[in-house]
Parts: sequence; structure tokens; C-alpha cells
Amino acid sequence: MVVIFTPEAQEQLVLLYQYISNVASPEIASNYVNAIVDYCESLKNFPERGNKRDDVRPGLRTTHYKKRALIAFATELNRVSIIGIFYGGQDYETDLKSNFED
Repeated sequence: MVVIFTPEAQEQLVLLYQYISNVASPEIASNYVNAIVDYCESLKNFPERGNKRDDVRPGLRTTHYKKRALIAFATELNRVSIIGIFYGGQDYETDLKSNFED
């Protein structure tokens, strides 16, 4: 099983790093973002973790990292695709529905 990050998820990680770096420090931002990436990588061992969210998008699952970040992902064959990483109450449902419908 392999974990991949979509371009959107990669961009969200960059934006999260920039935000935390500005309000805290680059070191704290780096540690937090790296921990999220490690958590996402652990999904290859337990890909059925989290909640099914077919109501938002077919095949979507979500899980949380430290109650502040929501990780949206899907599993297919031998791959876990990280679709998005949403921080601090962002409206992930609307974003994921609109991106899927486009």
C-alpha cells in the first residue's frame, strides 16, 4: 500500500505551514506539518481508519489529526490518496463536493 498526496493536499500543507510559521514559528510549523504527513503515511497500515463520508463524495473517508486538522482521503486497490487537509474548522464538505463535481 502506498500513500500519495494530491496537488491540492500538497498546497494545503504549504498554506498550513505558512500560517503556523507566521503565528508561531517556522520550527513549530515544520514539526506540525511533518507530523501530519507522518500520520497520513500511517494510513497505509490502516486504510479503513476514520469515517466513511459517501454523503460528501463517493469513497471518501475522513480522520482527524489532534482534533484540529481533518484529513480527507480515499483508498483504491493498493493506494491511499490524500485528497485534502483542512485546518481549524474549514468547510471541507463544500470544497470536496465542488471539486468532485467540476
